[in-house]
Amino acid sequence: MNSSYYPIFRTPTNRFSEGLLPDFQDSYYPIFRNEVPLRRSVLTDLCGERGAETPNTPPPTTLVTMSVKDVQAIQDKVAEYWTDVRWVESTGSTNADLLKDGSAPGTVLIADEQTAGKGRLGRHWVSLKGSQLAMSMVIDVTDTPPPFGLLSIAPGVAVTDVVPQAQLKWPNDVQIGGKKIAGILSALDMPRVIVGIGINVAMRPEDLPVETATALNLEGIDVDFDEFAADILAAMGRRLKQWQERDPQLLEDYRKVCSTIGQQVRLELREGEETVRGLVTGINDEGEVLIDDTPFSVGDVHHLRPTQ
Repeated sequence: MNSSYYPIFRTPTNRFSEGLLPDFQDSYYPIFRNEVPLRRSVLTDLCGERGAETPNTPPPTTLVTMSVKDVQAIQDKVAEYWTDVRWVESTGSTNADLLKDGSAPGTVLIADEQTAGKGRLGRHWVSLKGSQLAMSMVIDVTDTPPPFGLLSIAPGVAVTDVVPQAQLKWPNDVQIGGKKIAGILSALDMPRVIVGIGINVAMRPEDLPVETATALNLEGIDVDFDEFAADILAAMGRRLKQWQERDPQLLEDYRKVCSTIGQQVRLELREGEETVRGLVTGINDEGEVLIDDTPFSVGDVHHLRPTQ
């Protein structure tokens, strides 16, 4: 992992409990070395009696707004895979923009804010300004493409390459500790595919859309935005190339980071259809989930949730 991704220091009383978010409120103060925030209790332990006020006590921090600082530097780092990296301050949807303008394969669009982002099944995707790495990229598709079930897993594996703390809930929900940090949505527009991703980078607990979501900063992972964007794009380029070339390593690596394998789950098929319960016994070569060895594709599934 890039050396600039520093963990947030936590005291023993401030470790994450299973299923609980930490109490952030007003207790964060900046330590300028690596800009990693520490708790008030840690500072007073280090600098004086707990709770004592000193004239030099800094004010509470606010989250640093995440935004591209040098798009050309990002372009230079990922030129092997992406030939046209663009940035906008705000847009409705990066996927929709690239679908509409007919951008060529190799194009990337990064936005500080999406006002009309969409997730799987048309769900609204929240993208607060300066809180996410939200971007879409264009790749080409041959006349005889590899299984599209494997296309849905490649971007998730790319995120775990950069954030090794993360695991994947089938097919491509990127999670840390069972909480979602990223969403991925692909749109087929032959002979192109638009792959969109939104990664929660810096958020306050009260800004999370649901209690099952989280963000990198809330999991103790601090990133330099430009470096992180470049690392994710490079990993995306490698993994999507594996998909295009039918490289078996992609699926092998996916199985290693897929937390769904081995779980008892409840699978809800398309609305109004039956619910399937059983053990996830694996992921087949098409990228389909196997429940008691019966395959189900992404297109079959409305929801998949663990039952224990």
